[in-house]
Amino acid sequence: MADIRRALLKNRLPPRPMGPPGIPRFNIGRGGGGRGRVGRRDYTPVSWKRYWDRCEDVALEDNGDVFRVYVKGDTGPLLLLLHGGGYSALTWSLLAEHVVEMVECQMVAVDQRGHGDTRTSDDTDLSAETLASDLGRVVEALYGEQQPPCVLIGHSMGGAVAVHTAYLQHVAGLAGLVVIDVVEGTAMDALSSMQSFLRSRPQNFNSLQNAIEWSVRSGQTRNVEAARVSMPGQVKNVETGQCGTKDVDNLNESGNQTQVEASAGPAVRSDVIVEEGAESESSIPTHPPSTSSPSSQQPHLPVKKYTWRIDLAGTEKFWPGWFQGLSGKFLSCTPAKMLLLAGIDRLDTDLTVGQMQGKFQMQVLPQCGHAVQEDTPDRVAEVLATFLLRQRLTIPKGEFQRRFPAC
Repeated sequence: MADIRRALLKNRLPPRPMGPPGIPRFNIGRGGGGRGRVGRRDYTPVSWKRYWDRCEDVALEDNGDVFRVYVKGDTGPLLLLLHGGGYSALTWSLLAEHVVEMVECQMVAVDQRGHGDTRTSDDTDLSAETLASDLGRVVEALYGEQQPPCVLIGHSMGGAVAVHTAYLQHVAGLAGLVVIDVVEGTAMDALSSMQSFLRSRPQNFNSLQNAIEWSVRSGQTRNVEAARVSMPGQVKNVETGQCGTKDVDNLNESGNQTQVEASAGPAVRSDVIVEEGAESESSIPTHPPSTSSPSSQQPHLPVKKYTWRIDLAGTEKFWPGWFQGLSGKFLSCTPAKMLLLAGIDRLDTDLTVGQMQGKFQMQVLPQCGHAVQEDTPDRVAEVLATFLLRQRLTIPKGEFQRRFPAC
């Protein structure tokens, strides 16, 4: 009887949960991989050239600022992609590949001020107004009077910038606005713990492979393929001061893409993420060690090769300006709007009322992390393609069928 009772109770248990934030979920998205796979997972960085048709450095004549953009496709509406804080334009790489296979469009991803390979006269000015103005000037420099209908698509901080850009009308011919996983209430509540989160990250990496491995094993992204192309744009070489994408390009040009710098010797600093297999996952450091740590005083330890491209902690004064009043601005924008979320609990009151009134389309993709476009790029691409078709902004390619209903 006891065995039968245990079996019945087991069958009545709820499904196994996703787990707490920060714990990576494997086998999600293309290239996700799993713990049960045979052999070591590949954390070698991948060049942007695998996913984009070209990149351009757009120089603004009035002040000499140079913005890096990545372009895919050359016909149809313009999808302008804005990354979140700390990310780079390469966070959209896998998504862009999927979208252009589904519908007719051209996609442009921008390294925003202070991020990636963009260089400006003041990389520290990350106010919402400045970032929105940057975007309008970049689009004008790229297209002038030949600009096609534009759909702004932004993730996290980039979603806030997209809303401000639309609200302030910095981009002409705006036909659509898509905001990914950011709402005012949740974002404002999270600001109080943001500094603690930033301190919990490793501040240095011994190689690009280390950085990519950390991003996957920490849960920043749940897709290895996305991390391999995206992470080099988020870090910089401390010796050259250049973004990690430059080192990947150099490896490509020399024909040694498989030979990526690794940390020298078996010893690894305790404030740097270790290579997979060097230690157990439970021993991964998440914060800098005490200065009295014996390992930090050993002279033969490897150099701190890479650090973060942008000091996000130093931008704290701009955070409230990104999100305050965001819901109201979003609802007041006139273009067709969509809110794409990783969980329904992120809706605040204004957006709940607005959604019930049909002021925007909403789509929820559960079982994703915050970097939705990296975790499940194929599903996000289907949502975007369906939105574009529903708004009659483009035409489908091949046998693409709309599978996501509008909410």
